[in-house]
Amino acid sequence: MTNNLDKHSQWGIDFLERYAKFVKERLEIEQAYAKQLRSLVKKYCPKRSKDDEPRFTSCLSFYSILNELNDYAGQREVVAEEMGHKVYGELMRYSQDLKGERKLHLQEGRKTQQYLDQCWKHMDNSKKKFERECKEAEKSQLIYERLDSDINATKSEVEKAKSQLYLRQHMVEESKNEYAAQLQNFNSEQWKHFNVAIPQIFKNLQDMDERRTVKLGEMYRSFAEVERRVIPIISKCLEGMVTAAKNVDERRDSGVVVESFKSGFEPPGDFPFEDFSQNIQRTGSDGTIGTPKTEGGKPDPKHAVGRTKNKLWLFGKKPKVKDLSHLPPEQRRKKLQQRIDELNKELQKEMDQRDALNKMKDVYEKNPQMGDPGSLQPKISETICNMEKLRSEIHKNEVTFPEDQLIVANEVLYVIEIDKGDGWTRIRKQGGEEGYVPTSYVEITLEKNRKGAVTYI
Repeated sequence: MTNNLDKHSQWGIDFLERYAKFVKERLEIEQAYAKQLRSLVKKYCPKRSKDDEPRFTSCLSFYSILNELNDYAGQREVVAEEMGHKVYGELMRYSQDLKGERKLHLQEGRKTQQYLDQCWKHMDNSKKKFERECKEAEKSQLIYERLDSDINATKSEVEKAKSQLYLRQHMVEESKNEYAAQLQNFNSEQWKHFNVAIPQIFKNLQDMDERRTVKLGEMYRSFAEVERRVIPIISKCLEGMVTAAKNVDERRDSGVVVESFKSGFEPPGDFPFEDFSQNIQRTGSDGTIGTPKTEGGKPDPKHAVGRTKNKLWLFGKKPKVKDLSHLPPEQRRKKLQQRIDELNKELQKEMDQRDALNKMKDVYEKNPQMGDPGSLQPKISETICNMEKLRSEIHKNEVTFPEDQLIVANEVLYVIEIDKGDGWTRIRKQGGEEGYVPTSYVEITLEKNRKGAVTYI
């Protein structure tokens, strides 16, 4: 019975530790899962500057989904942490307590058994001694009876045999009493052993095993509760993903594309008829081929001869330029303003850093034990240098605004494209530079070259 309880109690502790190992492997899976999710989010998160800031709803929704997934990964980390602390850690501590308690109960059982074995040994020894004394007494009695009936035996021999018989009978009586006492003691201890000590030890082992079973049930429940507690937050993460999906707006994305790439140009007009025969004298008026004229004798601007070189076509080859002069004024203004705003932000950061360094320098000057004020001067000088560079860059961008690039008074320019209604005219300087000027700043006239072609000036 004791061996069976020994084996069962050990099996119970082994099973508890087996479940603890299961929980450990489960939380390691959660940790690895959370780590992989965070790596996935980091991999697909945009690595961009302000110029590349997403404006499409499809991109914004995807980045919102990544944020929600990152929060979801955080909840998996919470699950792993809670399992490690409230389940695995508790199981391992309880396992150590069980081992100590089991060892104590088994030691008590062994001590009780050893004491009973000792009582039995004393009783058995006294019994054997009583048996030996009885046999010796029987021998002495036979000897005495033989000598007493023998007529040839002397009186001294008979007396000696009688004395020996009395001695043996006395020793038998003593060993009998000793045996009786030891037997009574053994029977008493045996009754206590089987009716008090052993049942109590078995009861303690039973209580221990029942508490182990209850603890396992509590840990099973805690294992599930850890998962249940994060479900509301996980549900919010999933709801956020669904909301992000609903925020995808194809119309808005199309509008962003239109706003980003619209040129502001009107579609090109018809090519004019170039009359190379206008200097040839005609004899008849009906067959005269001349340049169409409008009221006042001026040629129709629609039919004015101009160059179509460097015309910006929708599907044409993109011009290879390093600046923004090829862009329409509206787009160019946006790009320049965006660049200026970024430079102003960087300038503000440098100014803040300069102010912070100056404050720290004042603190060092008032409290020399905190640091050397001179050690901050190189950093302050570097910050001031950066500020000057940024101011210079801002000035360069400000002077390149379309309205800042005026023509000199009375300067002769060649018109490449007339005003299409947006208030700007595309021109070329005599040096070959091309750009846009406000239409209100120029006066457009026509001149004929030697071949008779008409050009805007």
